[in-house]
Amino acid sequence: MAIYVSGSLAFDRIMTFHGNFKDHILLDKLHMLNVSFMVDSMDERRGGCAGNIAFSLALLGEKPVIVASAGRDFDDYAKALASLGLPLSGIRICPDIFTALCYITTDLNSNQITGFYAGAMAMPSDYKFPGLSPEHDIAIISPGNVEDMRRLPEFYRSHGVPYIYDPGQQLPVLSGEDLRKAIEGSFACITNDYELNMICKATGMSEEALLGRTLWLVTTLGAEGVRVRGVDGTDVHVPAVAVQKLADPTGAGDAQRAGLLKGLACALSVVEAAKLGAVSASFAIECLGTQEHRYTPTDFKDRYEKAYGPLPEQVRF
Repeated sequence: MAIYVSGSLAFDRIMTFHGNFKDHILLDKLHMLNVSFMVDSMDERRGGCAGNIAFSLALLGEKPVIVASAGRDFDDYAKALASLGLPLSGIRICPDIFTALCYITTDLNSNQITGFYAGAMAMPSDYKFPGLSPEHDIAIISPGNVEDMRRLPEFYRSHGVPYIYDPGQQLPVLSGEDLRKAIEGSFACITNDYELNMICKATGMSEEALLGRTLWLVTTLGAEGVRVRGVDGTDVHVPAVAVQKLADPTGAGDAQRAGLLKGLACALSVVEAAKLGAVSASFAIECLGTQEHRYTPTDFKDRYEKAYGPLPEQVRF
């Protein structure tokens, strides 16, 4: 079985503001916003949605194909991916531009302000998908090159490959029609609750109407867990997993998606797969950066069983 992960590859510059954004923003002056935050720390890490999802999938014993574009400064990142056994065949290298760069500032309430330079992400992927198998493969379309996010849903549908649509940070540049076409016929649409509201506003559709276009709506709720709804009437709340420390929420959503994909690859139901996602996310939250967490299969199993009971036997690492 192949797992295809399209989206961004980027370097993250993660900064911490030891205050609350809301205390420094005047709501009656938003039309002339001019604010500066003095940050206390800065770290540069490997990131990007596709890279983050693939990283956590590698920890879970999978070797997904990353479908993305990177720039001339990607060598060390590529070596890190290869050291995890991840194939690089789906990554387009653009030698004349830099890899995408993300600036993320987080306050004490885990609110985030993000600035993003697209760099090589502005170039669509050129992967040809050799050996594509609709009976065995699954894909996720995560935030990345907009042309890919418009093109790949139709590509996967036409080849019978189930896919998860995850528009995330690219919602501001995707039209309502883009979103309707991408969600139509998808296996699942995954967002946080705010992003789901944005999709409803952009498409003019209710959440119930969206479920008529996709089989599943998976909505992450931060510390409140995940809500899973299906066209079959399923409506289940999966509680979040307790963490030992809250270090950085950046990348938790990507880790959650990796766990969800792992569960689906193991033929679990979406609800059971979402539990794997919640456990995966809990490890990411405990580390600064999106690809810094580590765990053994025993660590993962122990945390899963503490939260939800016995780990399904079909889950193999």
